[in-house]
Amino acid sequence: MKRAFAVVALTALAHPVSAQEPSFRSASADLVVLPVQVTDRPDHYVADLNKSHFAVYDNNRRVELEFFSAEDTPVTVGLVVDSSSSMRHKLADVVAGAISFAKSSNQDDEVFTMSFNDEVRNVTPPGTFLRAGDLAGLNRALTSLVAEGRTSMYDALMAGLARLKTGTRPRKALLLVSDGGDNASTATLELVLKEARASNAAIYTIGIFDDLDLDRNPKVLKAIATATGGERYLPRSPGVLVQTCMQIAREIRQGYTLAYVPPDRDGLYHRVRVEATGAGGRKLNVRTRPGYFAARETAQSASRPPGSKP
Repeated sequence: MKRAFAVVALTALAHPVSAQEPSFRSASADLVVLPVQVTDRPDHYVADLNKSHFAVYDNNRRVELEFFSAEDTPVTVGLVVDSSSSMRHKLADVVAGAISFAKSSNQDDEVFTMSFNDEVRNVTPPGTFLRAGDLAGLNRALTSLVAEGRTSMYDALMAGLARLKTGTRPRKALLLVSDGGDNASTATLELVLKEARASNAAIYTIGIFDDLDLDRNPKVLKAIATATGGERYLPRSPGVLVQTCMQIAREIRQGYTLAYVPPDRDGLYHRVRVEATGAGGRKLNVRTRPGYFAARETAQSASRPPGSKP
């Protein structure tokens, strides 16, 4: 029997740590933050661009960038792993993929782990984080998982997005590993997508399932990735799963961060388009989140300058 693998969600919110970091961090709640990947051919990232190479459009209106970074800076990463009964024979492969992801990450990344079956469980206690370089600690956390019960994937995504907010790194990422099915959540896919869009999150999806797995749902994984500017991966073997996790880690480190003040605070969904131009004026391939829900104007926000500290 062939086996297919899918990693379900890596959420990358890129905020750089630099001399500008304090002001950017304090103002980030007022900015639209775009994690951006640029390629000139499949899987070949373009990493030598500067601010002048980008043009950003919000509902077809060009906006001025308030922040730009191409730095490899530490992130807060949440590893959210499906530990339902359908994952019983796959957890060892998931652990190998997660360790490979950590090895390829910035070693100063802070990592937390969560699992889900009938309920969502904090494997790493709330408020605590491992360093990506602490491979032994990460391995202990992941190998403690026992596959049993049903699947509450949407609830786990909501919990993972919420816990990311407690991280100390200004850049955020969420990695969820599952077969994409859900049969126990209170939350819905629509609610998850709304929360992800509101959090400036880009979700990378990788699916892990057997060809005859009745719980698999690759379409949901595709929807989550597409709606948030991430990518869905369906590796066909444990070896390819490891390579995929390494590729995602490298992508987080090689991406750009763009941020701007939203032109309207109307509570509506805004479509975003980013264009990148390389040497000789050639158009490059860009992947980022396709849009966001704008916050509504309040008396408090209306009284302060754009990008100022709340």
